[in-house]
Amino acid sequence: MRIRTLENASFLTLVVLVTLAFLGLLRAFLEPVFWAVVLAILFNPVYKAFHDQLGGRRTLAAVVTLIAIVLLVILPLVGIGMAVTGEAVAVYERVDSGEIDVAAPVEAFERWLPIAGEQLERFNIDFDRVRETLSNTAVTVSQFAASQAISLGQRAVNVLILFVLTLYLLFFFLRDGDRIIEGLIRALPLGDPRERKLFARFAQVSRATVKGTLVVGIVQGTLGGLMFWVLGLGAPVLWGVVMTILSMLPAVGSALVWGPAAVYLIATGSVLKGIILIVVGAGLIGLVDNVLRPLLVGRDTQLPDYLILFSTLGGIVVFGLSGFVIGPIIAGLFITVWEMFIEEFSSLDDNVATAADADPGLLGEGDIGSADDEATRGPTPMSPEAEAVPAEAERG
Repeated sequence: MRIRTLENASFLTLVVLVTLAFLGLLRAFLEPVFWAVVLAILFNPVYKAFHDQLGGRRTLAAVVTLIAIVLLVILPLVGIGMAVTGEAVAVYERVDSGEIDVAAPVEAFERWLPIAGEQLERFNIDFDRVRETLSNTAVTVSQFAASQAISLGQRAVNVLILFVLTLYLLFFFLRDGDRIIEGLIRALPLGDPRERKLFARFAQVSRATVKGTLVVGIVQGTLGGLMFWVLGLGAPVLWGVVMTILSMLPAVGSALVWGPAAVYLIATGSVLKGIILIVVGAGLIGLVDNVLRPLLVGRDTQLPDYLILFSTLGGIVVFGLSGFVIGPIIAGLFITVWEMFIEEFSSLDDNVATAADADPGLLGEGDIGSADDEATRGPTPMSPEAEAVPAEAERG
């Protein structure tokens, strides 16, 4: 028996070590693997539709699904990325040349509120220094954005490799996804019902988070980009994409773009345009976040809004851009695991409580007596007093 236990422990140790070594080999490619899994979950209904129409041919259905993804999703994203790169470089050039004066809001504040300016100077707040700091910050930010856009082009080979790997893995996850899940369920030692529930929760949160975040982001970015174009602000595609990305942050995301833009318009004399941008941003764009996000994300993930907010922020901080999906997934699994724990183990507490009510001796209460009870019962058979009674009788 001891030899069998030692063999099992050694084998389990080997399994853990080999698994960790394999994950270490794949560490550089974990992000493509993750996104391939998420995309397989998202486009699984499309794959199933092609699978049924093509007579159950799994390989052909997976290939057709990949072609549809490339034509309808990837190519438009590539076009938008090229437009964003061009507009980012143009914005940097306009800021660097002084065509866009980022210090205009400070000058307007100083011009409109001279008394407030004098009061702020009493606290050693120099408007010239603030203006210079804002200009330097704007140049630095624009340089960073332009450099990132250029470096993205320079890293095109790496991006292309990761993209091809994602599509390659996506093909197998679409075609063999059901078999892979069944194999994991057989291999994992958590119990099949628990494993199926966890996999279902993973798919539910992934689908709801990506779908809801993308829909909210696309709507907010499109509305914001259109408003920038209508009001004559430069680089509407760039700022629309930035608002789409920032919309991953609930409540405050897109406002980080249209808010400063509205202040800039008012400061440069375009008061009406600034007011229109504030009204549209706070009313229409904000309404999208307040209405669509709870419907598309909160309802489907069955997570409270505050938990979605903190898990999204924490995921982005820890995992980068992919964290807007990983964070809510971890939060959803956290809630699910604890629900399973409470459901399975709270019944044990109920059984113990019921048994204790039926037989208090189970808790040891029947073995506890008072001194009066002992006096009433007399000496126990094994007590020294009981042994002394026969000895006195013999002497008598």
